[in-house]
Amino acid sequence: MPGPRSASRPTPQPDPARPSPRLSAIHVYPVKSAAGFDAGEAAVEPWGLAGDRRWMVARPDGRFTTQRDHPRLALVGVSLRPDGSLVLEAPDMAPLAVPVPGPGRPTVPVQVWGSSFEAVPADEAAHEWFTRYIGADLRLIHLDDPLRRPVDPDFALPGETVTFADGYPLLLTTTSSLTALNDLITEEHQEPSALPMDRFRPNVVIDGTEAWAEDGWKRVRIGEVDFRVAKPCGRCVVTTIDQKTALRGGEPLRTLGRHRRFGKDLVFGQNLVPQGTGTLRLGDGLTVLE
Repeated sequence: MPGPRSASRPTPQPDPARPSPRLSAIHVYPVKSAAGFDAGEAAVEPWGLAGDRRWMVARPDGRFTTQRDHPRLALVGVSLRPDGSLVLEAPDMAPLAVPVPGPGRPTVPVQVWGSSFEAVPADEAAHEWFTRYIGADLRLIHLDDPLRRPVDPDFALPGETVTFADGYPLLLTTTSSLTALNDLITEEHQEPSALPMDRFRPNVVIDGTEAWAEDGWKRVRIGEVDFRVAKPCGRCVVTTIDQKTALRGGEPLRTLGRHRRFGKDLVFGQNLVPQGTGTLRLGDGLTVLE
């Protein structure tokens, strides 16, 4: 599938007046498609940030569900405890503590896009909580073993695995590219645009680059950890959902469709696969290795 790197464009040259690229935000999403939280630092595991997307909401048959189907998942606040257990909060719902399923609990078949694998259902109270909040029969599932799900083999190296994320362990975006996108939206609509970064649900956000510079990256180092840039991130309708209200609009997909279409994908951000482990900290520098 063609990506931004296949487009013919000059390689951006460093601007001596521009600050060095640095890590300006870290976001962890304990439950796939629910709200995340900001972190000052995060451990990098082979399958992603510690605690990121180890839980997901699923239909009774095990197929995943997200804000694409139920935008109000955006309003589910999640606190992650040190032992991996959760506290869920949502409008008009009492908070619920959800323990990590104990060892020996039976697994059930689940599916995320084309991946089919096994994971463990949460307690019945969590199923009832999500069913009542969303108004549909839903389950909360925990990925007890993140080695069970391989990264898309079309873009993976042997042994690479991922949690309940859409396809890859981490998603990187840059503040300069968001500014450039908002400028394009402003031109399209003749009124100021200020879409926030939370529309794109990244794990790591980088300051101090040229707009769209990430299109040309193949390997990067953030702080002490190296990452392989697996492929550009094709965006979906979730980016049109206001993460504070759960209301849908038309942007940024309309503008991405006009200016950031590569093959079948409307691209914003890059998918990363760790090439080692370590800890990311706010302010860490980014080095483009290739």
